[in-house]
Amino acid sequence: LQFTEEKLGQAEKTELDAHLENLLSKAECTKLWTEKIMKQTEVLLQPNPNARIEELVYEKLDRKAPSRMNNPELLGQYMIDAGNEFGPGTAYGNALIKCGETQRRIGAADRELIQTSAINFLTPLRNFIEGDYKTITKERKLLQNKRLDLDAAKTRLKKAKVAEARAASEQEVRITQSEFDRQAEITRLLLEGISSTHAHHLRCLNDFVEAQMTYYAQCYQYMLDLQKQLGSFPSTFLSNNNQSSTTPVQSVSSPSVLASASASLPSVSNSMVTSGLSELKSSSGSRKARVLYDYDAANSSELSLLADEVITVYSIPGMDSDWLMGERGSQKGKVPITYLELLN
Repeated sequence: LQFTEEKLGQAEKTELDAHLENLLSKAECTKLWTEKIMKQTEVLLQPNPNARIEELVYEKLDRKAPSRMNNPELLGQYMIDAGNEFGPGTAYGNALIKCGETQRRIGAADRELIQTSAINFLTPLRNFIEGDYKTITKERKLLQNKRLDLDAAKTRLKKAKVAEARAASEQEVRITQSEFDRQAEITRLLLEGISSTHAHHLRCLNDFVEAQMTYYAQCYQYMLDLQKQLGSFPSTFLSNNNQSSTTPVQSVSSPSVLASASASLPSVSNSMVTSGLSELKSSSGSRKARVLYDYDAANSSELSLLADEVITVYSIPGMDSDWLMGERGSQKGKVPITYLELLN
């Protein structure tokens, strides 16, 4: 009755104090944007709506969703299968296999990003919506009921004519006022926790940014490694279909592009490697070097390399600055310095 009369403008209403109203507004705003950010993050991490629904169903059933290949992994598998079919010994088959392996690595990094983001970012946000905010909503509803009880008691006091009825109404107002004040205090304390929720979500946001940063750095490194491996093919294989086979396409591994791409990345090791190589070039000695990536010799003057093997390298006068001579047992040939890490 009290609520109806208020809506019709026939009854007065006790207003909450400005501080409490501000806290309520902040809580609602936090809930609204937390939900939006959470849902859009889920879309970003899993763009397939059917897969999202399936994961949600399994989550509700408290069961683990069946593991399936993600898009990069699937593409990687197709490329590897195609490369094997065309022949790993052919330039195209070999390139497909290398690209496929890189796509699978990107797929694995993608899984890691999703898992880390779910634990460190999405779960805390969801816990707030399904936990803290539900408690706030419950206590706020209780506060609304206590306020209605208080205002109904005040209305009855106004209407009381005889002294006995007035005394009973005054007693009722005192009790309902006390209950309302107590509930307002409980609600206020809960709402003041929103500030610490913001602080917690800020830490979670930092974790999410770090997970993304790791993911993009991994992807960049994988593609850089792949580009170096593909750069080992003769230029005829790198030409576009609509160009003559003698005109090489400008490769992404051109020094100017790579320099600008890596300029913004912290690289302590690069300067050490460069100084080590220049020192080796100026001396007549030899050094051991670890091979960073597979390398297929383009002709008989070069030496093919396998990632992680250790070879002996040395410089000979008049050699191109991007190459060293490499030796493995009785085999020897030119090797690109970008594929090497000098050992002490």
